Amino acid sequence: MLENKVAIITGGTRGIGLETVRVFKENKAEVILFGSKEETVNHAINTLKEEGYQVKGYAPDLNNLKELETIMKEIHSTYGSIDIVVNNAGISAKKSIEETTQEEFESIMNLNVNAMFNTTKAVVPYMKEQKNGVILNTSSMVSIYGQPSGVGYPTSKFAVNGLTKSLARELASSNIRVNAVAPGITKTDMVSALPKEMIEPLIQSIPLGRIGEPRDIANAFLFLASDMASYISGIVLSVDGCARS
Repeated sequence: MLENKVAIITGGTRGIGLETVRVFKENKAEVILFGSKEETVNHAINTLKEEGYQVKGYAPDLNNLKELETIMKEIHSTYGSIDIVVNNAGISAKKSIEETTQEEFESIMNLNVNAMFNTTKAVVPYMKEQKNGVILNTSSMVSIYGQPSGVGYPTSKFAVNGLTKSLARELASSNIRVNAVAPGITKTDMVSALPKEMIEPLIQSIPLGRIGEPRDIANAFLFLASDMASYISGIVLSVDGCARS
């Protein structure tokens, strides 16, 4: 589904991002993963190599636009195009507003929103030049329903939805599609570490009767990245087992 496409995936060293790398490689894309640290990037590359997938990786500061512009130029020079960007890097939050410091709130916004803006800004000139491209953003079900604490996380994801819908309109004339995927509760490292007594009520609240797998989310990214979704732009696709607040 992605043969001859060049894809960049941020937050690609674990969880949903790493699974999206796998799914894109299975569908014949050239994939470049971004991670927060050189060691995690190298570990992910080696893990994928053992599985039979060849990928390249970088560990850029996503809040450094000039660094991102340099990397995008290198990627474009190497592969000849940049067709897909999956903005998946992000952090969550759980503290109450009384416990959350200004610095912690700003840190969440920096990675979940500002870094997404920077990555997108650095890649758009290449997509405009080739008059084609797909930008996909990781949102969350809490952007729609909120959450009981950790206000920075749903706030940032609500901003992701706004960025997605607005850029979809702005970039449509250049044949650049922009969409988001809003995962529900998904079996990542963080969720797997939670005690069973906390997980079971969550599962019972989901009509489909299970929490999501990273591949469920990766498959949604695959569909939206592919030509099968060529007339879809500006949506926030919920992938949550019909979960509701």
